[in-house]
Amino acid sequence: MSTPTDAQSTDGALLLRALRQLTPSLALLTEIGERFAAAGHEVALVGGPVRDAFLGRASTDLDFTTSATPDQIEEVLVGWADTTWDVGRAFGTIGARRGEHHLEITTYRADAYDADSRKPVVALGDNLEDDLVRRDFTVNAMALRLPDLTFVDPHDGLADLAARALRTPHTPEISFSDDPLRMMRAARFAAQLGLAPAPEVLEAMTGMSSRLAIVSAERVRDELVKLLLSPDPRAGLEVMVDTGLADQVLPELPALRLEIDEHHRHKDVYQHSLTVLEQAIALEDPPAAEDGAADEDAVPGPDLVLRLAALLHDIGKPATRRFEPGGGVSFHHHEVVGAKLTRRRLRELRFDKDTVKAVSRLVELHLRFHGYGTGEWTDSAVRRYVTDAGPLLGRLHRLTRADSTTRNRRKAARLSASYDHLEERIARLRSEEELRALRPELDGNEIGQILGIAPGPVLGRAYKHLLAVRLDQGPLGPEGAREELLRWWAEQPESGDG
Repeated sequence: MSTPTDAQSTDGALLLRALRQLTPSLALLTEIGERFAAAGHEVALVGGPVRDAFLGRASTDLDFTTSATPDQIEEVLVGWADTTWDVGRAFGTIGARRGEHHLEITTYRADAYDADSRKPVVALGDNLEDDLVRRDFTVNAMALRLPDLTFVDPHDGLADLAARALRTPHTPEISFSDDPLRMMRAARFAAQLGLAPAPEVLEAMTGMSSRLAIVSAERVRDELVKLLLSPDPRAGLEVMVDTGLADQVLPELPALRLEIDEHHRHKDVYQHSLTVLEQAIALEDPPAAEDGAADEDAVPGPDLVLRLAALLHDIGKPATRRFEPGGGVSFHHHEVVGAKLTRRRLRELRFDKDTVKAVSRLVELHLRFHGYGTGEWTDSAVRRYVTDAGPLLGRLHRLTRADSTTRNRRKAARLSASYDHLEERIARLRSEEELRALRPELDGNEIGQILGIAPGPVLGRAYKHLLAVRLDQGPLGPEGAREELLRWWAEQPESGDG
């Protein structure tokens, strides 16, 4: 192995530690390096896997850059990789798998956008140094030449990593012009890796945030998801808001800075929402064991639906704010308005239908508990709470608890105890009535037979009536449900008796 020079590495001990982190992959790295060298090509491990090795983060996904073309890459891998696939031949990238390792091998390249394009223009390069200068950040512009494991760090990425600083190999303006999505990555790395963008990076992001508009919604969404699923989403979201990126991606979030929360007038709703997000994350459950029997209301983290709902639960407040006599502030029906705004924003970001539906429903329901008061809800109200939440009940539990950010300990304890009481009642009713699968005690076929009617709107009304009775009165039994159905039918004009 070559000994790194002072110019190549800021700390030889860190390099040795990184190589120890890569030990499980060293045999594979040597093999792939020797295969490319034998074919007359350069190849190097690059980017995230190198950075993560210095951070002590393990990864079975390995990224390589090479002088070989995609066709040549495939030729080198024949007989060695378990399988290969075309990740993006036009972008110079071939994917491969060998054992547990997933590889992406890309021809030296540069990505750039023209002034109006939403898609990157690809230019293939011919050497490692030029490839590295085109990388997004210095911490991702480090490489290990293979097979000899020579460390290459022309932009002092290791020093920046040690300083927890995020800088660009080129000037930030050039880097972000090449690919504006890199500004979102800067925010994501703040959340994911605890790296703070350098002042010149923040300045460029602020001045160029509108350039993000040329990037496809799908690519922006994917970066936002990675940020939200990171250990510290708040750090990344604050970068987005402070630089103006959020105005392009989630404009409803920075809009909350101007709104005063009616329960916490010393805090704005923006800070409240970030705190709710942090508290919701703290309430997530550990990842579920593959063969374990999970609690039906468990929410294994990181959970995207819960985190989005926590972040967006109050975005209806700006549109519903009213100043009341005496200096008070109200936000009546902000949960309904917020659900509509959430649905629209997530659709524009191209989230899938299930995620849009689940997050907007949680936003709509997040205030429902506050009608519980001191526990005067009837069993009917508790049944409706469970039924309306459906499979989202576990997330609703956590969102509701996280939404309490009061510094008044007595009030916080009272709210917590009240919700404890509600959960106890839910558990009791579940054990008695199987609330999870709550349905009328007569199905559609049985209703039609009893009333002598065909499927249609009238049968639908009858079904909904029996469901409402089931929620209000609990189990009636099949005969009791039949009597109630006939009583209801006698009052309907379609029966001929009403």
